[in-house]
Amino acid sequence: MKRLHNHIDSRVLRDLMEQSDELRMTISFYQYAQLGNPQIFRDFLYLHWEPLGVFGRIYVASEGINAQLSIPKANFEAFRDHLNSISFLEGIRLNIAREDNGKSFFKLKIKVREKIVADGLNDESFDVTNKGKHLDAKAFNELTDQEDTILIDMRNHYESEVGHFEGAVCPDVDTFREEIEVVTEMLKGKEDKNVVMYCTGGIRCEKASAWFKHQGFENVHQLEGGIIEYHRQVQELGLPNKFKGKNFVFDERRAERISDDVISVCHQCGDACDEHTNCVNPGCNLLFIQCEKCKAETEGACGAECHEVIHMSEEDQKEWRRKNTVSNKTYRKGRSAALKYKVNHVLKEIK
Repeated sequence: MKRLHNHIDSRVLRDLMEQSDELRMTISFYQYAQLGNPQIFRDFLYLHWEPLGVFGRIYVASEGINAQLSIPKANFEAFRDHLNSISFLEGIRLNIAREDNGKSFFKLKIKVREKIVADGLNDESFDVTNKGKHLDAKAFNELTDQEDTILIDMRNHYESEVGHFEGAVCPDVDTFREEIEVVTEMLKGKEDKNVVMYCTGGIRCEKASAWFKHQGFENVHQLEGGIIEYHRQVQELGLPNKFKGKNFVFDERRAERISDDVISVCHQCGDACDEHTNCVNPGCNLLFIQCEKCKAETEGACGAECHEVIHMSEEDQKEWRRKNTVSNKTYRKGRSAALKYKVNHVLKEIK
């Protein structure tokens, strides 16, 4: 029986990807749809995509699919033909990365989840199909130019820290679940305002816009295709670009540059910088912003403790990791007492 998982060590696969000169494309897409058996659909995708050389992180749930992946350019048409052979994915819009070195993913990982995006919402309590009005880049620019429009960044703090739209409200949150709670409370009493939301590729706004309409907001809008599609449209149509900085992405590239503006600082020295990295201590792996000077001085560590750890013997490092169990709750992305210059967002007053 064919294995439907990759069992090769991730470090080996990453090295192979880095050494490869194969031309690859980074793609993302999502679709809400009712799937009777997500596990069967997951195995079906693996059987068809693995031979095409697909790498990526794909989530499948009873509510649909959320995919970020890369495909050899030579196999793109075959991949798209396969998508079109699936009824609910026929003609699906593919967000194709604009700044792409082909090194975004190094293995194929397809997981069955309860939801394709963890939102904390009870989907039975509201009409998830009653979504906000989709805006293309031109309509988005026009509507966000109006004074009575509230523009909300529906991403996490470490994403908006390196790039966001002019005039956007950027909640200082760690998760999408937390974001929905914060924004719901923040917008109380403003149900008659124009509300415009955006995220990386659009998926978070699909559910959030339906939730806010359920909460009584009359004029809810969302950026079609998210920042990725906005970037494509402003480039191809010559529109004004209202996004400043980088668009954070969840793959090996970390981000795509949308404008030349650097709006964040190195978390260790405070100099202008928007380069994310992970702490070199595998027992920490904290995501943070680090400039080249600090990377050289700390050897890629996030702070003094981790710098000390990486110089321990392997046995001592194992003992340190045993005593310092790391989890998402312990080391949140971009949050640590070791980061001296981490700047938390201050929400502007919404009138």
